[in-house]
Amino acid sequence: MSHSITLTVNGASREIALDDPRVTLLDLLRERLEMPGTKKGCDRGQCGACTVLLDGRRVNSCLKLAITLDGSSVTTIEGLAEGEVLHPVQAAFIDHDGFQCGYCTPGQIMSAVGLIAEGQAGDDPERIREGMSGNLCRCAAYHGITEAVLDATRRMAPATETAQERKSA
Repeated sequence: MSHSITLTVNGASREIALDDPRVTLLDLLRERLEMPGTKKGCDRGQCGACTVLLDGRRVNSCLKLAITLDGSSVTTIEGLAEGEVLHPVQAAFIDHDGFQCGYCTPGQIMSAVGLIAEGQAGDDPERIREGMSGNLCRCAAYHGITEAVLDATRRMAPATETAQERKSA
């Protein structure tokens, strides 16, 4: 029996027929929607390589059943840049060597985007390390990652402050 769901993925509405109710969001993105940027690391929610934004919040896509997400909005690493213009977090990761092998980088970037949007990054490196602690890097590029998040937070401060001002008004 097939189940149909509608997801908005990177701004585009997608009608998806699921033949198996056990398919995860991670597998749906990678195998059915051909978005390989979201990585499969541990497949148990422990490494953060599969981090995406679900309705604006950071989630491990390997732990979410796609069938439960009807009507949701998903942003993946493929949806961050605007054409050739990188998202400020992507640019900061390049500027600060926030990666080595690159396998964890999409999840790290998505987690950083979420952390900044949540207003949890601030300007304290320890706070950023704590906020990013669900994303593991086997190459130990943590210093560059922390510096990238600090820089991106500064770059995005006017936009973040404006969004927060609108919420409180």
